[in-house]
Amino acid sequence: MNNFNDEILAKMIENRPKMPKRVMITSGMPYGNKSLHCGHVGGLFIHADVFARFMRDRIGRENVLFVSGTDCYGSPIMESFRKLKESSSFQGTIEDYITFNHNLQETTLKNFEVDLDFYGASGLEPAKEVHFETSKNVFETLKKNNVLTKLNSLQFYDEQAKTFLNGRQVVGKCPFENCKSEKAYADGCDLGHQYMPKELINPISTLTGNTPILKEIGNWYFNLEDNKDLLIEWVDYLEKNTVTRPYVTKEIKEFLKTPEIYIKKEYDDKFNLIKDKLPSFYLKFDDKSSRTIYFESLKDRELACDILTENKIRYRTGKTLVPFRLTGNIPWGVPVPNEKELTFWVWPESLWAPISFTKTYLKLHQRKFNNWKDWWCSKDCSIYQFIGEDNIYFYGPAQHAIWFNLQKGKPTITVKDGDLQISTLVSNKHLLFLNQKASSSSQIKPPMADELLHYYTAEQLRSHFLGLNLGNNSASFMPKKFNPNALPNEVDVVVKEGNLLTNVYNKILRTLFYTWQKYFNGKVPYGQVQDEIAKNCVKTILKYEKLMMQTKFHMVIYELDSFIRGIHKYWLANSDTDNLEKLKQTIVDCLYMSKIAMVLLHPIAPKSIEKLAEFLTLDKSVFNWDKIDAPVYDFVESKGEFTPKFLEPKQDFFKKHPSQLVENQNKD
Repeated sequence: MNNFNDEILAKMIENRPKMPKRVMITSGMPYGNKSLHCGHVGGLFIHADVFARFMRDRIGRENVLFVSGTDCYGSPIMESFRKLKESSSFQGTIEDYITFNHNLQETTLKNFEVDLDFYGASGLEPAKEVHFETSKNVFETLKKNNVLTKLNSLQFYDEQAKTFLNGRQVVGKCPFENCKSEKAYADGCDLGHQYMPKELINPISTLTGNTPILKEIGNWYFNLEDNKDLLIEWVDYLEKNTVTRPYVTKEIKEFLKTPEIYIKKEYDDKFNLIKDKLPSFYLKFDDKSSRTIYFESLKDRELACDILTENKIRYRTGKTLVPFRLTGNIPWGVPVPNEKELTFWVWPESLWAPISFTKTYLKLHQRKFNNWKDWWCSKDCSIYQFIGEDNIYFYGPAQHAIWFNLQKGKPTITVKDGDLQISTLVSNKHLLFLNQKASSSSQIKPPMADELLHYYTAEQLRSHFLGLNLGNNSASFMPKKFNPNALPNEVDVVVKEGNLLTNVYNKILRTLFYTWQKYFNGKVPYGQVQDEIAKNCVKTILKYEKLMMQTKFHMVIYELDSFIRGIHKYWLANSDTDNLEKLKQTIVDCLYMSKIAMVLLHPIAPKSIEKLAEFLTLDKSVFNWDKIDAPVYDFVESKGEFTPKFLEPKQDFFKKHPSQLVENQNKD
């Protein structure tokens, strides 16, 4: 970057974030029983895509890999398919059903300009066989490393239907203290809490409506609770060495607590009668209404739960590490090696599905780094996994404990080159729709993602979702077109925030084109940008870069808003058409600032920005960050005064949705 005599700028340059040589990016996988709703796209995929596009510009496309895909297995998909077949609403096999939904998902992501290198499907070719093989390798390595246990655990059984029930065929109330889940299933609720089946409160079979019984069945478990000390060390590493959001590490620490049980004060008399029968415990009086009992081990807590249940004492359990189930007995799943009736539970096999997708992609495409280990097991590669906050438990302690235990020798967080590396978890809070959680299981159904494109452009929505600050807070998505309570004269927040592109930046660009077309025969005058302008641009570049690397996307939008509005103010203050020399300098300065804005906006509004670069006749290398503060003349053939394409009157680089134009005409 240019060497400016500025103490603040020098300090900013000195403290620039260190860039990785390569970056692996994943985004949480939607189930194969649905198309994408606004929460999938606005709460996850757009953020991952913007980061991937930024990294491609920043370190080179060949050094970035962005993969995700459809989660094809598990009880939610099997149950949805069963209901559709029973009602004759779908003809075909379960593979046909998943293929249909996978294609819809892929099309939706393209419509939102999400540019994945590979969007696969764990149960469909070309990834299916690779995923089977990867699952087999993971299982056999864990088994070889003596960290798996086959246990006769309890599973719900419907006596009327004469069948074991899979996870989604049982609904009840989550046993975790203060859990606000709307749906709790056999061994986990929709907010990501994991528990043993016998802890579920008021279980009901969705097949018959009856209360199911618990029967023993053999399954393989990963000994997650044995990794507590290792995971404590890992969380400390995350806090000191990564940009992991504070609420993520706080949530993980909740699972690393001592096993607890909460009992209301009203049961004190009953509790005092049986407390001597309990394993060793420590009792804490939290407040006037409840008691917390701490146990030395999960085994002790489970025994205490049995004793409390026998004596009709109601209790709730606290978060802690429980054995992580790897297998189940539903037929629609990835087969477990050497186990005739067992398949992998969907959650563990979905953790390594991105590795399967990476392997599949590299088989189909020749890349500079063509071994999957270059992306997952190399210290030269940083891994960013974009997830929803409900999935912190799985991608956090569960995944990383498994990763550590795939190492040769004693597991350690000091990961060697060649072993699976530690990921940076970029977790977003809930995207709310009209102040309700945007989930297909919510009472208020959010609009499907493609429905939004009937009223808004992809770029308007991308900008809006990035600005919602989901990295820190749950935020409500309130599109006027989908809000039945919106007033006729109420401002549409999606359109309003999109105005930075469609109004402000668009106006600057059009004015520049029309000015050189009118006063300079269609040529961009050559000149040196003023030092103060260049210096402020570099400051903006450095702030933007730091915010992107911290995944503070709402602050990126704020910084761009301030910068672009500053260009507009500068033009209004200096565009004197009676003084052509001053006008020439103003064009040089504003075009330089607009070119910087163009590069910074490229990850957010890629299609329109690339159209702008084409109209300016700029080489594609303009998006290369190695030249980010170079003048615009460095990217044209003449290396000096040049002639962009002619811009017709009323032509826009950033367009509003056609429905918005019709609406404005009707108002006029």
